[in-house]
Amino acid sequence: MSISSTIKSIQDIMRKDVGVDGDAQRLSQLVWMLFLKIFDDRESEWELLQDKYKSPLPEKYRWRNWAANAEGMTGDELKQFLDNDLFPALQNLEAKGGDQRAYVIRSVFEDAYNYMKSGQLIRQVINKIQEGVDFNKAQERHLFGDMYEQLLRDLQAAGNAGEFYTPRAVTEFMVQMVNPRLGEKVMDPACGTGGFLSCSIEHIRKQDVKTLEDEAQLQGSIFGIEKKPMPHLLCTTNMILHGIDVPSNIRHDNTLARPLISWGPSERVDVVVTNPPFGGMEEDGIETNFPAAFRTRETADLFLVLIMQMLKTGGRAALVLPDSLLFGDGIKTRIKEKLLEECNLHTIVRLPKGVFAPYTAINTNLLFFTKGSPTKDIWFYEHPYPDGVKSYNKTKPMKLEEFNIEKTWWGSEEDGFKSRGVGNFAWKISIEEIKFRNYNLDIKNPFVSELKSHDPDELLAEYGALQKDIKILRNELKVVLGDALLGGDK
Repeated sequence: MSISSTIKSIQDIMRKDVGVDGDAQRLSQLVWMLFLKIFDDRESEWELLQDKYKSPLPEKYRWRNWAANAEGMTGDELKQFLDNDLFPALQNLEAKGGDQRAYVIRSVFEDAYNYMKSGQLIRQVINKIQEGVDFNKAQERHLFGDMYEQLLRDLQAAGNAGEFYTPRAVTEFMVQMVNPRLGEKVMDPACGTGGFLSCSIEHIRKQDVKTLEDEAQLQGSIFGIEKKPMPHLLCTTNMILHGIDVPSNIRHDNTLARPLISWGPSERVDVVVTNPPFGGMEEDGIETNFPAAFRTRETADLFLVLIMQMLKTGGRAALVLPDSLLFGDGIKTRIKEKLLEECNLHTIVRLPKGVFAPYTAINTNLLFFTKGSPTKDIWFYEHPYPDGVKSYNKTKPMKLEEFNIEKTWWGSEEDGFKSRGVGNFAWKISIEEIKFRNYNLDIKNPFVSELKSHDPDELLAEYGALQKDIKILRNELKVVLGDALLGGDK
C-alpha cells in the first residue's frame, strides 16, 4: 500500500470514531502514536549499537509490548490502558539517572491526548501504523519521511493549524542561503513542526559530517522552541526521524515569555532560521519583557527584536515576515531602525501571493541579515511565478527549482555581493534613501509596471483570498490601536 493510501486509510478509520473532531485532532492522535512507533524502532537500533542500552520506558509501555501484536489488546481493555495507564505514566515519567530521553518523552506527552473513544478503532489504527513502514529498514526510511511530509501538508489545510507549516521549497532555499555549518549553533525560536531545523540538519550533514565525532557535534547544535503542544510533538518526532537521537534541545515553551535582557552571551547562536507567527497577538504582559520602545503585542515584531538579541556578532538570520512589517510605522519603524543599525539587512526576497495558501494569501518576504555591522544597501529580489503559473495551491505548490535564479544571482556577502546586478527582478536601495523614506521598506520593483487583471476567475479568487486575510489584518489593527492607547506611538 502506498504512503498516501496508508494515511487515507488511517484517517478514514478515525472519522468513524465519535471522539475525534476535525483534521487537527486526527493529526494529533496519529502523531503521538507515530512517535511511540518511531521511538521503538530507534530503540531496536540503539540496542544493537550500544552496550547495555536501557530504555527510559518501563517494559509494559514500550510499543513492542502493547501495540505491535495485531491480535493484542483491543476494545475497552485497550481504551482503559491508554487513558488510565499509559498516558498518566508517560506524563509523569521519571528521568532515572538524568536520562534525557525520558525528559523528551515526558515533554511530548504532557499536553497530548487520546481523543478516540472506540478501542476497536484504536486497534485498527495501530495495526495500520505497525504494518506501514519499518523505520529501521534503510529503504523504507525515505518512505517514512514522505509520510511525515504529507502529514505536515495535511496540517496546512487543517484550519488555523496551517500556521505551523512552511512550504518545503521556502525552508530549503532559506537554509541553503544562510548556510549553517558544523560547529555552529542553529536555532528556530518558533520552530513549529521543525521544517527549518530538519533542513538545517540535512544541509550540515551533506556539507560537513564525515565522522562519528562530527555527527555527535551536530546532534548537540540544533535548538528549537515551540509554544503549542501539537507542533511541539510533531517537531520532536521530526527530529528523531532526521537522526537526532535525543532531541532534548527542542523545548515546549513560549520564547517570548522571558525578559529580552535575560538572553545572555552564553545563549547566543550563530544561525537563526524561522517563520515566526504573524497576524496574531501575544497574551497580556508579554510585551513588558521588551524595552518600552519596542513594546507591542504583534508576535512577528517581537520575534524580530528577539532574534537580534539572540544572534552572536557575525551571526546570520533568515526569516519570513509579512508586508506589514515593511511598510508599518510607529513601533515597526523603531524596530526597523534598530535592525538596520545593528545588522546588515543585505537581502529581501519578495514572494508572490499564494505561497502560504490556504493559510494566508498575505504578501510575505524573506529577510536575510547578519549581526554586527550596519546596513549600507538593501538588495531586493522579486520572486516571479514560473511560466504558466498564476498562483500556487495544494496540488501545485512552489518548487525548490524556482529559486535557482536567485541562487545564481546571490553571490557572496564577504565581497559585498559584487557579482549582483540590477534589472528585471533585482534592485538595490541605499540606506540614505531608506532613511529618507522613514524606514518604509515596502519598495516596489522599479523595472515592472503593475498590471491589473480583469479576468473574472482571477478576480473572484483574489476576493476569496482577501476575505481569508481579514481576520489577520483585524488582529494587526487591534495591536496598533492597543499600542497607541498605551502611548507606545506618541
